[in-house]
This record gives sequence, structure tokens and C-alpha cells, in this order.
Amino acid sequence: VTNQWFLPAVRGDIPPGCAAHGFVCDGTRILVFGGMVEYGRYSNDLYELQASRWLWKKVKPQAPSTGSPPCPRLGHSFSLYGNKCYLFGGLANESEDSNNNVPRYLNDFYELELQHGSGVVGWSIPVTKGILPSPRESHTAIIYCRKDLGSPKMYIFGGMCGCRLNDLWELDIETMTWSRPETKGTVPLPRSLHTANVIGNKMYVFGGWVPQSAGGEISAHDGEWKCTGSFSYLNLDTTEWIGLISDCQEDKSNLLPGPRAGHCAVAVGTRLYIWSGRDGYRKAWNNQVCCKDLWYLDTEKPPAPSQVQLIRATTNSFQVKWDEVPTVEGYLLQLHADSPVPSVAGIPGTGVPETSVLSSQGGSSVHQSPQSLPSVPYPEMKVDHPSQTNAIPNNIANWEPDTSRNTIHPENVVENNVQVSVSPNSLLKVEGKEKVAAPENKITQETLKNHADATGFKESNAPSLLPVCTSNRQWYDVGIFKNNSAVVSQFYLLPEETLSIPNKMESADVPDYRLLKKQDLFPGTVYRFRVAAINGCGIGPFSKISEFKTCIPGFPGAPSTVKITKSVDCIHLSWEPPASPSGNILEYSAYLAIRSTQLQENPSQLVFMRIYCGLKTSCIVTAAQLSNAHVDYTSRPAIVFRISAKNERGYGPATQVRWLQ
Repeated sequence: VTNQWFLPAVRGDIPPGCAAHGFVCDGTRILVFGGMVEYGRYSNDLYELQASRWLWKKVKPQAPSTGSPPCPRLGHSFSLYGNKCYLFGGLANESEDSNNNVPRYLNDFYELELQHGSGVVGWSIPVTKGILPSPRESHTAIIYCRKDLGSPKMYIFGGMCGCRLNDLWELDIETMTWSRPETKGTVPLPRSLHTANVIGNKMYVFGGWVPQSAGGEISAHDGEWKCTGSFSYLNLDTTEWIGLISDCQEDKSNLLPGPRAGHCAVAVGTRLYIWSGRDGYRKAWNNQVCCKDLWYLDTEKPPAPSQVQLIRATTNSFQVKWDEVPTVEGYLLQLHADSPVPSVAGIPGTGVPETSVLSSQGGSSVHQSPQSLPSVPYPEMKVDHPSQTNAIPNNIANWEPDTSRNTIHPENVVENNVQVSVSPNSLLKVEGKEKVAAPENKITQETLKNHADATGFKESNAPSLLPVCTSNRQWYDVGIFKNNSAVVSQFYLLPEETLSIPNKMESADVPDYRLLKKQDLFPGTVYRFRVAAINGCGIGPFSKISEFKTCIPGFPGAPSTVKITKSVDCIHLSWEPPASPSGNILEYSAYLAIRSTQLQENPSQLVFMRIYCGLKTSCIVTAAQLSNAHVDYTSRPAIVFRISAKNERGYGPATQVRWLQ
């Protein structure tokens, strides 16, 4: 992610500029319907953009079998579910003369069936039961499907029909039945040109035009109206409204998005982004200001990252990585070193990770020499991104202006090549204001401190960044990292007073790492690692624990630069000698993870068969050997190889590669 705007070079049937159109995103294609082309002249054209090729195409759906296709309109809702778009309402011009604007509010309802990949089938007018919502434009419509009930429902909220509305309507898409659900809590003020987005089981409603209240009462039909920065959500499982920012709440510090209408909002994972819009009062255009700011709101703590994976081990350092978690500020990496050293194949002192244990099954086909392949999952041939795990819900939320590429990020590099990066101090002003970085080599106590509660977005203490005691084991911080990789050669020791009061660790701020002593890693020692992601709501849950061992001096390093090429009936495996052979390389061994009954009983324990032993830095893997391979589905399907080198002391760590299938 570059956090940088760019203007793609689009081609094809480029649509004219329009306002208040319908817009849905279906994978890598975007569909745009209707909108105002110029004052009084509205459109009912449908365009498709293939964003992977930046190619526009004007598409012509079939007309419905009964009735007419949708008339030209603006301010309608256009919602996608499965392979269908649902069009509701909007505003039409009754007059054929665009200069003579005669508004007609609509409440017609259409279904547009899409073709897979590209194109559309046609419009249809579903037969619905119940009372149709009243005509309106500039409303919102979202579609939500409860996991346990599985019946998708569309919710329409608010809009404009001569006056602003705050009614909520529900359409059961399976039975095509309209209803007015009863709600609890305080319903937001009537509004139009607001946004509504679903994250989890909540519909977040932000901004819009609301009536200007006079003497505590909402003014009448043609009364005054204003933009709002209010923010609420509707729990779609309980239909209860919860207010987060009220209409009257003042924000003199510019820590919240300002009042606006006609903005756009999009949910990415559990993060809500707000962009632009207009701010104004009454109907005077010269009083309206276009906003140019981009904000985001983290609605939940991030999910746990994947287990830490080892890229490279030396006698006193590890290079590690983990899968990226979308929309996070950074990662907290921790380790501890007081676990017992397990033994493999009867040889004491050989560390093996929990995730990848060598099995003795298969007799002589499995390599069992001293130092046998101690736990070195090496970089994959391609980076995989498994889906997110479940996030832990949290009511804490925190608006932050999104930073552009020109923003200074306070990134701190400490000794020992451990990069400690912290997020920019929350809620900085955006529009043309200069950001101030934290002082060099300092993690301030303000880091990650601007957390808000669900009632008013006020500051509160950040969740703990200090280690947590688990089963009398002490976890130590390696640091906070901006990216999903780290070189670890030291960790931070906590001051004695912190160690003596473990109960207070949960509520402590980020430690000032400058004040903490550092401990170097020892050779031939097993270390356990875990990592947690950080966003505006705090620190999410930790990953599962991984276990790696630093190398013992005198043994060779792991082979590098593994290449896999495929031919008709076999594959060719090649590698480079270790960067640190620590003597003469006597031989190499290559292994293939194979299917095994033991693997079915314990899927995390791969079973390897030796497929090559010799002095060459390459080997052929035959079709017969590959037919016995285990396909690892932990992320994307892959066949796993390991290669290790032997010198006078014995075998060093293995390079592990996943050959994606």
C-alpha cells in the first residue's frame, strides 16, 4: 500500500462525468448506473469498468419481461448481493426540458442479474409483499446476512422526499417481503446524503444533511438544515441504535472528521474509510466547502497474525516473518527462552519447532543424523496470504486521518538491526498541516494512546504493550515493527519493579525502550516467538507460538537461493552453498515432505523422505517421488522441500521451501 492517489489511464466507452449515481464493486469490476449528467438531465445508462485492465464498457441489459426498464434518475441506491444488484428509488425529472426541473421522487424496485466475470443479463421487477417504502432519494441501502440464520436482508435508511427521513425499512431478499423493523435506542436525526456501511453485524451511519433544530424541536417542511458529523451504528442482530458522536458534539481540536454530506465511505476489513464530501449550511452554494481529507476508523482490534516463520537462523540471530494483517499500524513481537530443549531421534539438544517435527516413521528414508534439520522453515517461493482469523470484537473506536506518502512516520531504528516502528500519533490534522515525527530513537509514551470509548471518542490509556505472564513464563518485547518481518538479535529486559507486579502489566503504556536493558541471543538456544497486530483500537490477540533454535557454532549455515524448475516428467532442484560453511562442505541432503498416517494424526508434524545425498548443489526429483508427496494446505497448496549441508561437525539447519501447486 503506497497511500498515494493515482489517475489510471482508462480506455473504452468512458462514461460522462455524473453525480449521485449508483456504484457497486464486484471483485475487480465496477458497475455504475444513472446519475445527473448536467443540471436537470439524468441518466439511466449502465457502465462496467474492468479495473484489472482499466477498460470501460457500456452495457445494455435486457428490459424486464413485465414493465419498463428503470427511468433516468439520481440519488437512488444500488446494492450488490451475490450475482444481483438491487435498485431502489431516486429522483426523476418529470419535465422533458432539462431547464424546467419538475422533481418526482421514486420508490420503484428493480433487480439486475449479472453475468459471471463481465456483462449483465437483464432487469427484472420482483413481485414483493408488504408495504413498499415511501418514495425517496439520497437514502442508503445495505445488505446483511446473519451467519446463523442465513437469510439476506436489505436495509434502507433515511433519505429525502421534500423533507428528510429517518425511517428504517427491511426487505427479506429470499421471500421479497418488505417490513418496518422495530428498533431500540435513539434513532439518528432525519438525514440525506449520508453514508451507511456494514462491518460485522453493525451498520455504521455517518454524516449527511440534517434539520437544524429550533428550540429543541426539529423544524418543519422547508426549515433550515445543516451538515452533520454525527456517527451512529445499528446492531443488525438486535436492531438497536447506538450513538457514537452526537450532532451537537463540538470538536475544537479537529480530532474527528468534520461535518459533511455527499461524501463516500468504504469498509476495508474492519476499518471504515471516509473521503471528501461537502460542508455547508442552508442551501447557499457559496457557503459550501469541499472537503479534501481522508479519515479512517478502526472498529475492532485486529485479528491474530499467523505463526512467526523463520527465514534464517545464525548463532546469535533470527530473521523472521509472519503473514501481513490488513489495515494495521504495526506488530508487537515477543519471545521467551525458558522452555526446555526437546530432543529429536534420541539426540539431546537439537531444537525442533512445534510446527514442523521430523518423524522417525519410514526407517532409513528419514534423515536422523545429529543436528538434523532443526526447525528452519525458510522463505516460500511465493508469498501466500491466508484469510483472516476471527477478530475479537471491541467497542473502542478511534478516528484517524489517513496519512499520505508525504507524511513523516516516526520510525525508530534501535541497535542490533531490530527496527522498532510506531504508528503516527493518532488523529493528526490532515489538510495541508505538517505532521511532526517522534524524536529520533525514541518511542514516546503517547504512542498508541489516543484510544476512544464508544460513547464519545475521548482519550483513554492504550492497551498494554508490555509482556504478559503466561504459566509463569516471562514474555519479553523484541519491539514494535511497521512491517511483517524482523531481524532479531536482542530483546528488551523489563525493569525489576515491572516484573514484581504482573497484575499491572495489562494497563501499562508502551515502555520507553531507551530505558530498558537489552539481552543478546545465545547460540544453540531454543526461543519461542509470538506476534500481535496493532491498530487504533489497541493490540489484538497473539498468534500461535513458534519455536526456533539458534545455530551451534561450527556447524554449516543453511543452503540459499533455492530454485525449482519443471520439465515434462520431473523437476530440477538447485541451490547455492551456505554463506557460512564453517569448514568444508562434505555433502548435501534434500528431502521431500511425504504422505503418512502419522501426518493424518498430527497435521503439524511433516514427515520427510530423503531424495538426494551428495556433493552436487542440484538434484532431479522424479515423477515417482513426487507422486508420494504431501500437499500442504496451510495457506495455498504447496509441496514442501528441505535442503541442508554437512561439514566436519555434522548437518546444519535446513532451508525449507514451498513449491506452490
